[in-house]
Amino acid sequence: MFTLPDFPWDRLVPYRERAAAHPGGTVDLSVGTPVDPTPPAVREALAAAADAPGYPQTYGTPRLRETVAAWLRDVHGVSGADPDAVLPVIGTKELVAWLPSLLGLGAGDTVVFPELAYPTYDVGARLAGARPVATDGLLTLGPATPKLVWVNSPSNPTGRVLPPEHLRKVVAWARERGAIVASDECYLDFGWDQRNAPVSILHPDVSGGSHEGLLVLNSLSKRSNLAGYRAGFVSGDLALVRRLLEVRKHAGMIVPAPVQAAMIAAYSDERHVTEQRARYAHRRQALRRAFERHGFRVDHSEASLYLWATRDEPCWDTVGHLADLGIVVGPGEFYGPAGARHVRIAFTATDERVEAGVARL
Repeated sequence: MFTLPDFPWDRLVPYRERAAAHPGGTVDLSVGTPVDPTPPAVREALAAAADAPGYPQTYGTPRLRETVAAWLRDVHGVSGADPDAVLPVIGTKELVAWLPSLLGLGAGDTVVFPELAYPTYDVGARLAGARPVATDGLLTLGPATPKLVWVNSPSNPTGRVLPPEHLRKVVAWARERGAIVASDECYLDFGWDQRNAPVSILHPDVSGGSHEGLLVLNSLSKRSNLAGYRAGFVSGDLALVRRLLEVRKHAGMIVPAPVQAAMIAAYSDERHVTEQRARYAHRRQALRRAFERHGFRVDHSEASLYLWATRDEPCWDTVGHLADLGIVVGPGEFYGPAGARHVRIAFTATDERVEAGVARL
């Protein structure tokens, strides 16, 4: 029987209550949930497909898979992107949580993920009965060979971008040992430092032109403000994708047909992504300046939708200080012990709430 940690966000409730007492209301910078409108073309595609009396395809429609493969190729330089190796998923969090189980991992198997990481990597290993290991140094594992290695670039929570040469070494290390590399790339479209732009592990500079042993996950939640649609995909090694497809067919893990239609519209259009990126860039700049003036140091944060910030004190002290200003942020401890002196600041709030936060700081 697996054991799960307590849900971390429940510990933030008292600080939310403190922040809510502020005369100007709460400025919630804790959870990176989109607040801007879903693009009209996407909503129109969803509505047009609303008459869907039959069961949808677990594999996704051919048009959806072709659209995603074209997006990987044209936008992110993935050579050899294969529509047959694209599988839609019900938001990528469910796949992160269930991937070890879907791949058949269990007792005696090891799942490795970054030292500072999205907590669901750990949860997924536990659900499968596997051993979760948080480390940034694969060589420290010694003779132990993990079955699954997670990478996350751009990182949640730190916004750190791993350069192609680093990712290439991870891929080579895993291939030598027969391990699968799964790359969570839901922030791939939000790089802020052109000198260190995010790159997919399916890019030939990383993969060497072969997708063997590699899986990538991508989500429309952040890119297209579709968090409420639960829409994403997994792609990469065709043999691995087919294994996932077979299990998901048996389990009834199917993306609804109207959502599949909306995904086609979203992955066919880059204009709305450019517009959204501009909104986030403005909020990011305003909050970064305000927090730095307030005495914070911002580390990494060259990509994603977060600032990884510290006042060189325990993170809960920082959370309390900001709650007294009516501002809620995420304690770095949620993402691993190494985050105990940082907080994660999301810049996904509305312009009005960002301006209110800047004024309070």
